[in-house]
Amino acid sequence: MTAPAGRPRRFPIALRTLVPWIVPRCAARIPAQRRTPGPVFARTVASILALGLLGVAGCGRDSVELAGTVERKTLELAAPVSAEIVEIPVAVGEPVAAGDVVVQLDTAVADAELRAGEAAKQAADAGLKEAEGLYERAVNLRKARVSTAQDLDTAERRRDEALALVAEKEARIAQAGKRLDELTLRAHLAGVVDQIAFEAGERVPAGGVTAVVLANEAPWVRVWLPARAVARAHPGSEATIEIEGLDRTLAGHVTDISREPEFTPHYALTERESAHLVYETRVEIEDAPDDLRPGLPARVRIRLGRDEP
Repeated sequence: MTAPAGRPRRFPIALRTLVPWIVPRCAARIPAQRRTPGPVFARTVASILALGLLGVAGCGRDSVELAGTVERKTLELAAPVSAEIVEIPVAVGEPVAAGDVVVQLDTAVADAELRAGEAAKQAADAGLKEAEGLYERAVNLRKARVSTAQDLDTAERRRDEALALVAEKEARIAQAGKRLDELTLRAHLAGVVDQIAFEAGERVPAGGVTAVVLANEAPWVRVWLPARAVARAHPGSEATIEIEGLDRTLAGHVTDISREPEFTPHYALTERESAHLVYETRVEIEDAPDDLRPGLPARVRIRLGRDEP
């Protein structure tokens, strides 16, 4: 289908990004006599570009080359309430262990709530002690036939109410203690501090991310595996990764292939378009540098298994 007159053709961003390194790699596989301008050459180049749009840069049958981005497990430390930052004991790039304090928020209000809860608990304990004494006295009087059954029931009800009040105050203390503990933002996993969004003395809004920690776990590359290669790839398939800025190739392997396919922008799923289906795939990097940051562009070559007879 040709574009309407006067309207410039638009190419997807992914295609413009992949073409510079797709064509040189695949041109070498085109016979020299077919590189001259003409219908055959045009169809060949069009096929290469179509593969590029799918994220496939490899032309061999034993592997598939895909473009993706480096990902790492991140831990975002968010403020549970709006509070002022009183201390940041770590710096960006500093390693932290699980449980280390990364950001300390103001605890003045939470401390006051906890002390108020403890005082209320003491008052409830005193009331319970009195109610239990009255109940024991009512039991003895009833045994001596001095008081009525109604007096005993009243004393028992007051004792039960005092018990419930003590339990409520204990729950309030636990709640206040949890709120106090949440104001100390800790790293739940060992890693490296990647970002600190605020400075000491600033007020953080409720839910605001104060810092980001990169976990000390193997990074991975998120790629999109074409449907034609899914049957020959599986968790454990070997892979090599080239990352922009690194002068060496890294080893890796496939750890997960999504069960739910996605497809390139088409509005009807026909038999012909089923070849455009892609599956989100995670490729773990085995020998990644410790300071490898997420978001870097990467090229992944996945070794495919043999076709079944």
